Amino acid sequence: MDLGAVIRIAMRAMARNKMRTALTMLGIIIGVAAVIATIGISEGASEQMKQTIANQGASRLFIHSGWVMVGGVRSGGGATPRLNVADARAIERDVKLVRLVSPEVHSNAPLVYQNRNWPSRVQGVGPEYFEIRLWPTVSGGVFGEDEVERAADVCVIGQTIADNLFPDEDPIGKTIRVKSVPMTVIGVLSAKGRSLDGSDQDETVLAPYTTVQKKLAGIDYVHAIQVSAINDNATAAAQEQIEAVLRERHRIRPGQEDDFMVRNMSDITDMINRTGDVMTLLLASVASVSLIVGGIGIMNIMLVSVTERTREIGIRLAIGATESDVLRQFLAEAVILSLLGGAAGILAGVASVVGFAQILRWPSALSASALGLAVVFSAGTGIFFGFYPARQAAKLDPIEALRFE
Repeated sequence: MDLGAVIRIAMRAMARNKMRTALTMLGIIIGVAAVIATIGISEGASEQMKQTIANQGASRLFIHSGWVMVGGVRSGGGATPRLNVADARAIERDVKLVRLVSPEVHSNAPLVYQNRNWPSRVQGVGPEYFEIRLWPTVSGGVFGEDEVERAADVCVIGQTIADNLFPDEDPIGKTIRVKSVPMTVIGVLSAKGRSLDGSDQDETVLAPYTTVQKKLAGIDYVHAIQVSAINDNATAAAQEQIEAVLRERHRIRPGQEDDFMVRNMSDITDMINRTGDVMTLLLASVASVSLIVGGIGIMNIMLVSVTERTREIGIRLAIGATESDVLRQFLAEAVILSLLGGAAGILAGVASVVGFAQILRWPSALSASALGLAVVFSAGTGIFFGFYPARQAAKLDPIEALRFE
């Protein structure tokens, strides 16, 4: 019996009992849709995280003071004034894999404009900071080295600050009071959204680090140093060179613990990728249980079908059909049920992924390999769970089958 005839007979057999066929397919539809939806949503979440990191600068390194023993007490990271502007200049001068360097100082300060006020954190940075963070302005401009040298009273504000202090007017050229220091707004930053820790990146005020040091924080050291490597692939080597330079400057002997910490955005990206892969595998494994349940449903219905069509099987065997023909016939019905259910499940799964992406406002990431895997799994489910009923049908004795009522 040729393949075309097998498929036609299988389709006629399924059409005779449309409701049962639809309910049998439903298990496969739910299983395939669940697998695709979980993989797609997980990949979308990973892609969103990657975009967030790229938005912050994938080649960026962040240096801050580390753990230090003071009087037998272990201080927290960033709690000791171990970094200074000279460290930043040494990194810029001696580390060849570094492209940009910016000191960073911060101070909590209320912002006041006319009768409006907003609590915020003012960051003192260098002009290179804007390029390191890939953070352009949507209006106005940024300060330069001249403003840093003069400790000028100028600032660049984020979108959240602009929306709350200047809801109905252009902030450029206006003066806001930061603590007791009047600062002129010279630029408004483009929107960045949430950071990895969930904080609002747009709720920020950036001023020359010298201004924050001298007029707001009253310190002569820096809290952190922002660095950009020459490219994304050079961050690990740049980190090693930075650590070597700082260990030498801070006179840290071999075996002693560093009094600083260097965070590499590439390491964070790798960690997120590994975590995303594990979560995708875990969620897909849980969702595949639905596919197994659907396969069991196919086996159950096919066994019922064999019982109902015992006399038909006996007639076919009696007029010359071989065991192989009967086996192929019932196996084809199981595979067609799985493939039709798989196709509908793929459509439902893709629709779910797109819907979630629209609701959560992140990329809808679904690879072609995931769709191909869904097709293979649905066909495999039909073969695996349909083989036993098909084998039972092929092994029927023709004489006993003809006597069956």
